[in-house]
Amino acid sequence: MKNISELTVILKAFLGWSKPRTELLSHLLCALFAVRTVNLKTIANAIRSSATEDSRYRQLQRFFAQFEPSYQQLGRFLLRLFFSQDDLLYLTIDRTNWQFGKCNINILMLGIAYKKIAIPIYWVLLDKKGNSNTQERIDLLKKSLVIFRGYKITGLLGDREFVGKSWFRYLQKNKIPFYIRIKKNLNVTDSQGKVTKVESLFSGLKSNEACYIDEAIQLTGVFVCLSALRLSAGELLIIASSEAGKNSIDIYARRWEIETLFQCLKSRGFNLEDTHITEQSRVRKMVGVLAIAFCWSIKTGEWRCEQGETIRIKKHGRPQKSLFRHGLDLLQQIGLQTCHCLKRIRHCLKLLINEPYAPD
Repeated sequence: MKNISELTVILKAFLGWSKPRTELLSHLLCALFAVRTVNLKTIANAIRSSATEDSRYRQLQRFFAQFEPSYQQLGRFLLRLFFSQDDLLYLTIDRTNWQFGKCNINILMLGIAYKKIAIPIYWVLLDKKGNSNTQERIDLLKKSLVIFRGYKITGLLGDREFVGKSWFRYLQKNKIPFYIRIKKNLNVTDSQGKVTKVESLFSGLKSNEACYIDEAIQLTGVFVCLSALRLSAGELLIIASSEAGKNSIDIYARRWEIETLFQCLKSRGFNLEDTHITEQSRVRKMVGVLAIAFCWSIKTGEWRCEQGETIRIKKHGRPQKSLFRHGLDLLQQIGLQTCHCLKRIRHCLKLLINEPYAPD
């Protein structure tokens, strides 16, 4: 990419890394856009440099091995790209995991729902396979709450993994509203002290019918509000929320946006599972690089739409491609140096400082 030095200045200002590390990050991002894989050998081949292939590869290995960035600072950078302190934030929490050889790679991530896709903000690697536990979730939130100082958290959205007495009490103590899906066979206690399976409260629901219970119900020793929807396949979708309201199901539906994020980091974008890196701190750093690339792609896709390069709607009513892919396509052209318009390149750089578009 042309203007590597300008990209380096922008990233250094927000991340606070040394100039050599930030410059390597700039080259890494440009090569990543070009090849769209996290395989370091492939990235090394795409970096334009007078150094040998082996030298470029060793530079990348050292980049992922030799320092630990501030993930809170990185999260703050990504947050400010999309949100102001006047915005209401719906946080969404989830895991993605896969196996490389005998090694389990298990990422617990917190994102913010945004235009049908989640923006990655903070993540950790779990030293195990399977579900997170309460303490791991609490640790994640404690460290990420520093990022959200001055911002309004409207709700935390999570799937059935994210249920528990201590977990719910932590969220209530810290005044974090939540909308969490729960299993249908959990026991609940009504205001008369009667214990029953939660599914029995909604047994009369018909397909695509929803119901909201006005009174607070005790679940795992914590009082919550319950809503349910009978899905078209017959399954019950039951939501426990900390706040009364009949829109809990619609709010919870935005949880899916973090699944879309994971798809973009993996098969639809950067092929995260192609990495042969297994050491946790290095995988975490790789996700950080992808988070910057992903957010830059979203910003670029938005800008293209604002400039009249709209995404075509197909006959079945769905867009031809996502906002993420719309931006990634242009950044890939820039990374491959098949885009020769300096004006477009410079404005893509300005998107990283959230600078409004000003026509020349």
